[in-house]
Amino acid sequence: MPWSASQYLKFEDERTRPVRDLLAAVPTREVKRAIDLGCGPGNSTEVLVARYPDARVSAIDSSDDMIRAARERLPEVFFERADVEDWRDPGPFDLILANAVLHWIPDHAGLLPRLGGALSDGGTLAVQMPDNLAEPSHVLMRQVAADGPWAGKLADANAERTQVAPASWYYQLVRPLCQRVDIWRTTYHHPLAGSEAIVEWFRGSGLRPFLAPLEPAEQAEFVGRYRSALAVAYPALPVGTVLLPFPRLFIVATR
Repeated sequence: MPWSASQYLKFEDERTRPVRDLLAAVPTREVKRAIDLGCGPGNSTEVLVARYPDARVSAIDSSDDMIRAARERLPEVFFERADVEDWRDPGPFDLILANAVLHWIPDHAGLLPRLGGALSDGGTLAVQMPDNLAEPSHVLMRQVAADGPWAGKLADANAERTQVAPASWYYQLVRPLCQRVDIWRTTYHHPLAGSEAIVEWFRGSGLRPFLAPLEPAEQAEFVGRYRSALAVAYPALPVGTVLLPFPRLFIVATR
C-alpha cells in the first residue's frame, strides 16, 4: 500500500509539532546546507526552511506521492525521490534532519554513524522517531493480525518497523562521533474524535504494512476488528474525545 500524502496530512498539526520541538533544540546557528531525509509531504521541510531561511535546503523521500505533494508545497526546494537507506551524499551538511523516518529503516548501528559522518564540524544530526510499538494502538494491530484468517499473509507485517532501542544505546552509538548529544523521550497526548480517528491516524503510517497484503474485503474486516479493540483500549472521555498517547524519541547530535 503506497504512502498517501493526503491521508498523512489529515493530522498535519499533530504530526508537525514534534519536528518543531526537535529543531528548536538544535544548537547549530549558522546553517548553509541542510537536508531533510524522509521529508514526507514537506511539512517537516517547511519548518526547516522557516528556521533557517538562508540555508540551501534539499530533501528526499521514497514515495512518489509524498514528493509530489512536497514539491507543490515548497517549489523553491529541491526534492528528490530516493531511499534514506541508500543515501550516500558525503556532505558536508550543517544540518541533517530525519523526522519520523528512521524507524522504517533497519540497521541503526550502521546508519546513524554514517549520517554523522556527513556532518560539517559543528553540524547537527536531528532525529525524531515514534517509539510506540508497546502502546495499545500497535499491540492491537499485531493481535488482530495474528488472530484473524489473514494471519499467514500478515506474518511479516510487523517486521517493516524497526524497534527503537533505548536512549542509552543511541547515546553510546553517536557520542564517539559528536561533541554533544542530547536525547530525550516525549509522550504527546493527542485529543482525537474517537476510535475511528485513531484508525485514520494510523492508516497514514503504522497500519500500512498490515493492510497492504489484504484484499479490500479483508481490509474492511481487519479495520472493523481493530476499531472495536481500540474503543475498549481508548475509552472516550466525558467531553467525547479520546486521548492518544504517542511517545517519541529525540536525538540531537552535534559534531
